[in-house]
This record gives sequence, structure tokens and C-alpha cells, in this order.
Amino acid sequence: MQKFDVVIIGGGVIGSSTAYFLSANPDFSGSIAVVEKDPTYAEAATPRSAGGIRLQFSTAENVLISAFGAAFIKAADEHLSVGNERAGVEFREQGYLFLATGAGLKTLLNNQRLQHELGAATQLLSTQELSNAFPWLNTLDLAGGSFGPVNEGWTDPYSLLQAFKRKARAQGVTYLNDTVVGLGCGGQHVNEVLLASGESLHCGTAINAAGTNGRTIAAMAGIDLPVHSRKRYVYVFDCRDEIENVPLTVDPTGVWFRPEGTQFITGVSPEEQDDPDSDDFELDYHLFEEIIWPTLANRVPSFEAIKLVRAWAGHYDYNVFDQNVIVGRAPGYDNLLLANGFSGHGLQQSPAIGRALSELVTFGQYRSLDLRRFGYDRLLTGAALKEINVV
Repeated sequence: MQKFDVVIIGGGVIGSSTAYFLSANPDFSGSIAVVEKDPTYAEAATPRSAGGIRLQFSTAENVLISAFGAAFIKAADEHLSVGNERAGVEFREQGYLFLATGAGLKTLLNNQRLQHELGAATQLLSTQELSNAFPWLNTLDLAGGSFGPVNEGWTDPYSLLQAFKRKARAQGVTYLNDTVVGLGCGGQHVNEVLLASGESLHCGTAINAAGTNGRTIAAMAGIDLPVHSRKRYVYVFDCRDEIENVPLTVDPTGVWFRPEGTQFITGVSPEEQDDPDSDDFELDYHLFEEIIWPTLANRVPSFEAIKLVRAWAGHYDYNVFDQNVIVGRAPGYDNLLLANGFSGHGLQQSPAIGRALSELVTFGQYRSLDLRRFGYDRLLTGAALKEINVV
């Protein structure tokens, strides 16, 4: 049996961020192991995401979490370079643009008040201001929009994941290619993490950062997590017209699009009744043809003549309770921490969540940003912390 002070289950962007922050913390001197079943990350959620980063949320903690994430990613070379090797993480600060009809404008206004209180530079734009800033946009049915020009945009998800992992390993973290098949629990303590290889890891603290497998890992400790694997599609298309100054734009219907090199990517979250649990990667082109393309053509006239190039599917670890992360101590345990149910926001939240978990391990409490409202207790009391701006 190997012994580690901390065993992190899941080596994606959340697990690797946690490993980085913990191993970089001068007040922590213990050993760390990260168990990842697929070191190629071929089917992991992180590399299949759109890489978006925004401060336009309706929950205060989410605004602050992403503000730290944006600042961290901008300074990635300072934090994550190893020797002479740069981190290689770039941030395309082209903004997020949320569009609204009359019914949605009040929501954007309320959200903007909160965002401004927390230091965000969100701008509420009239239809004329939208047309002036983005002349390629059809604004006839709109009442306005909310644009975030600072600390909003996107990055390459795979580059960030690999930079966290590379730096964590350089700081002494052990990565194990294996699958967790059980937890050895006694009383309020997780004593060991059992692996498919037959190995077992004795741990001082265990952290569940297993993404879409988080619910399965939690069940090994007798904990019910309302976290489900939900499939999302990303479609890549060409546009023959040249369109400049395009932020990640979210239509009132929920259809979003942004540039990707010389092309564009787009997607939409399905209605709840059309969003079953899923772990396959089969593509649905009907969604693009029947819902997304007509919406794109209406919103951007130049998108009437586009060509679908390719598509891919990935998965959200979706918290069906309130679409916000469940982070902190697991109920009934003194050494099991949770970081599950990001609902599509894991990449942008990974720096702040990794820092928060490192503080819980090292100090027994949050020090940088109080995330107690995101704890498991809200599930027990039914006090949902509903996030309105889920894309």
C-alpha cells in the first residue's frame, strides 16, 4: 500500500489545478497523488469544451471565481512555466455578448448591478449601441445586450489542463494512470482509495474531482450527488463573408457562437426534457439543422450561407439541483472533499476552485474566497443557489 497525504481522484483541469495550488502552497509540505484513468484525456470534458471565461453571472461567488480565473490565465506564464518552457496558455479577450429581448433585459440589468459591485466592467448596450459596435448583428427583435470587454473571452482548454499538470508534476505531484473502484471508509474517515490495478492508496485527505464520474465516486462513500453526465455538442462552420470583432455571442434562444481561427464554433443547451443522462459521443446534426442554423441566420445575416465543417460531443458534470458547483467537505466525513457539478463552468472556475481546495486541506478553511454557500449543506436544506446565466 502506498501512502499519500492527499489523493485527488480525477486528473482533469479541476484535479490538476488543485494539485498545482496545493503543491505550490508554502504552508503544505505533504505528498500528493492524482489518479487519472485516461492520461490522454481523449474523452475528458476539458479538451472538448469551448474554453469560455466570463464574469457575467448572476451569483456573486461565480463572478469572483471567474475574475480570479481570468487574472490567473492572463499571467499563466508567471504561474505555470516550468524552467524555460512557457505555459503556452493564451487568452483571447474578445468578450462575451448576451443579447436580450424585452423579457430578458431586466435580468441583464439586475445581473449588471451585481457584476459592477464586484468590479466587473459589464456594459449594458442599447440596440443602437449594439448596431454601432457589431454592425454584422441583426438587432430588430432585440431590446439590448450585455457586453463584457474585460476579463471575458476564451482560452484553449487542453493547453490550460496540460500546463497545470506539467507544473504540478514539476512540483513533486505523482500522477497515477489507474481507475478508482472503491473507497475504504471507517467512521467519518476515508482510509484508502482502491484502484482497478489492485493497488490501494492510504490517504490523509481524499478529493473527489472526478468530473462526470463524480457521482459514482461519491456513491462509494454513501453520498448522493445530484450530478449527472449531460451531452453537449459543438459545431464548427465556415462563413464566406469576413466578419470582424466577434465576441462569444449568446442569442436570447441560448444559441451561442464565437470565432475559432478563421472559422466559427456554435452550440446550444437542449431543453431539460430533451437532455437525458449520456456517456456516449454520438453526434446529433438535427440540432444544428433545425435549431442552431436558423437562429444563426436570423441573428447574423452573413450566417445564412455557411458550411458545416465538423462537430464533436463532450459532457457536462451537470448539477441538476441548481447548476452550481458542490465544493467543500462531504457530509459525514472529516477528510473527504468534493468539487463536482460545474455544469459547464469548470474550466474558467478551475484556478479559484483549486486554490480553495488547497486552503481547505492546508488550513481547514477558505482564506481567499468564501465558498461556503456552495457546500453540500444546501442540498440537505433545499436552499438552491440558482445560477440564471447557464450557457
